[in-house]
Amino acid sequence: MLVLDAGNALFKSPVSSGDPGEKVRAELLLEQMDAMGTAAMAVGANDLSLGVELLRKKAQGTKMKLLSANLTSKEGKPLFPASTVVSVGGLKVGVIGASPEGDLQAAQGKPVLPAVRAEAKLLREKDKVDVVVVLAAVPYAVSRQLAQQGEGLDFVVQSHDVRGPGIAQREGLATLIPPGGRGRQLARLELSVDGAGPFVDASIVQRDQESLKMIEANLTRTRERLAATKDETARKALEETIATFETRRTSLQQSVKDGATGARRTHLLSYKQLGTDVPSDPAVQKLVERIEPPGSAHP
Repeated sequence: MLVLDAGNALFKSPVSSGDPGEKVRAELLLEQMDAMGTAAMAVGANDLSLGVELLRKKAQGTKMKLLSANLTSKEGKPLFPASTVVSVGGLKVGVIGASPEGDLQAAQGKPVLPAVRAEAKLLREKDKVDVVVVLAAVPYAVSRQLAQQGEGLDFVVQSHDVRGPGIAQREGLATLIPPGGRGRQLARLELSVDGAGPFVDASIVQRDQESLKMIEANLTRTRERLAATKDETARKALEETIATFETRRTSLQQSVKDGATGARRTHLLSYKQLGTDVPSDPAVQKLVERIEPPGSAHP
C-alpha cells in the first residue's frame, strides 16, 4: 500500500488568520501523516499559510517527502524535491508534486505543465518507473490540462478545489482522480498492472458484467414471448428486438473477456467515508481535543 496526499492539508486558507492554534494544528497534521506512513505530499497554497521556511523546518526529520516540481524561491531556486520514487508491491512508482502558478508566500510557482512533463520524462528514462502519479495541488482546470497533455503520466490526483468524492475520469493521456475534501474521505485506488498499455477503469468491466446478465435475462423473456406469439407483425418486432439484444450481448461478452484475460492494466477507485462509524484512535483524539475541544466552533 502506498499512502499519498495531494496537498492543501495543513491550513484552511492560503492566508493566515492570526490564530496561534494554526501552527499547532499544522504540526499535528504533519506528525500524524508521517505516523500513517504517508510517503509524499504535494505543497499546495493552503500548506504555505505561515511561509515556506516554517513548512520546510517542520517537515525535517519526517519520512514523508514534500514535493513540488515548479515551486521556486524568488531567485529561481527549487524549494522542494520535484519527485520521489517509491517501491511498493514489486512496482517502482514515481510521484511528482505540483503547486499553483504565481506568487505564493515568498515563493514563485512556475508554469506547471512543462515542469511536470520534464520530471515525468526523467522518471521514465532514468529511474525506469512502472507508474507515474502526479499529486496536483493546483486548480481543477490545470489538473485536466496535466491529464490531457502530460506525456508519461498515469494518474493525476487533484486538490486545491474542494470537489469531494467522484469518479476516476480519463482525460486524454492520464486519469484524473478526485481524492475527496478536507480529510472526510479516504480515496483508495487499486491497480492491476499485469497487462500493458494505458490503465482502464475496472468498474467499466464490472458494469459490463452486470449489463450482460440483464441482456441474457431480456433475451430469455423475449424468446418466450416470441414462442407464444401468433401475430406475424408482433413476431417480426420481437425478432428484431432479439437481434438487437444478441448484437449487444456479443459486444459485452468481448468486453468482459478482455477484462478477464488481464490483457489491460486496470484501476478501481473507491472511497472510505470517515464518519462516526469509523472509531477514532484514542491517543490521537486526545491530541486533537487539545487544539479543538469538543463543541468548539472548528469544523
